Amino acid sequence: MGKCIISSPATPIRVCKIPTSIQSLNHQNPFISITISNPPRTHLENGLQWWRRGVPFKSNAMASKPLSFSTRAVLAQTQWPRIGADSTGLIPGDQLIRVVERAAKTGAQVVMDAVNKPRNITYKGLTDLVTDTDKASEVAILEVVRGNFKDHLILGEEGGLIGETSSDYLWCIDPLDGTTNFAHNYPSFAVSVGVLFRGKPAAAAVVEFVGGPFCWATRTFTATAGGGAFCEGQRIHASQTEQVERSLLVTGFGYEHDDAWATNLELFKEFTDVSRGVRRLGAAAVDMCHVALGIVEGYWEYRLKPWDMAAGVLIVEEAGGAVSRMDGEGFCVFDRSVLVSNNVLHSKLLDRIAPATVKLKGKGIDFSWWFKPEKYATDF
Repeated sequence: MGKCIISSPATPIRVCKIPTSIQSLNHQNPFISITISNPPRTHLENGLQWWRRGVPFKSNAMASKPLSFSTRAVLAQTQWPRIGADSTGLIPGDQLIRVVERAAKTGAQVVMDAVNKPRNITYKGLTDLVTDTDKASEVAILEVVRGNFKDHLILGEEGGLIGETSSDYLWCIDPLDGTTNFAHNYPSFAVSVGVLFRGKPAAAAVVEFVGGPFCWATRTFTATAGGGAFCEGQRIHASQTEQVERSLLVTGFGYEHDDAWATNLELFKEFTDVSRGVRRLGAAAVDMCHVALGIVEGYWEYRLKPWDMAAGVLIVEEAGGAVSRMDGEGFCVFDRSVLVSNNVLHSKLLDRIAPATVKLKGKGIDFSWWFKPEKYATDF
């Protein structure tokens, strides 16, 4: 519907007055050069770790500069445990990301075709709504996934669990993240597709809708484990803001107005007092991509589901950010809380968030895994 957007490296977003179709990307992987003079064994081992993450490492015993970095994000990645997969298994990463991106863009085209049309809205709960577009987008995404990988396991927000539980691959699909925003034509919603290999994120794509009525457009975020994060084909990095007082933060609130909801409302107030502000946009995948893009410094939320997080957390990590649970413990996509940040602020955010979360656990609030498919094998 409408004319296509022609992507340009210099202009990540193009807008027009009619809905636009979603085009494929040309991924780039700009090198980051690291030079170490007379590197000891520990430096060489660190270099191997950087290399595994897709960051070229160069050792030169005759170099005049003892240590130089072109980005601080490389160092920051070593502070918190990685949540990305160590491997993509028998499927090469470049093949996997092509299908992930195609699936997300196929769903996004369904959303784009419907964005200026009347909505048919039904309700899962009192305020938790779903539209025909959510369902149609998921059907379109499933056709792409099943057309390429018939034996993979799939967890969709609308369709539930389908496929082989014996598969090493689990696709987590949110066909329309931010449905309420979509229903109101408010520009913060997306299509999110992430695939896990043995329980850990391996490849991800999020197609974010930007603009508004009569000028809708999209931008696409992608990442592979160890391969970096990209927006419209350009490599992206989380910010390097080191002070909470200079940070812009984001959070979210679920539909259940329980103790966790009330606790987060208090956290919202606390961080509003000590930061440049806290936003609440209403689409978890979008919020995490904004952390990866470096335009906000942190995002946290209780009560999320795997399809909300699987893509976004990998994009953040590959942009140099950090990911943990809200109590500060190691994260997996089956958890019920997440904190993502630019990495350098992670500990400072946890200084306030972790005690509040531990207090909730002390009240008996359930923070066990929300759901893990029975017989699905993981590496943790």
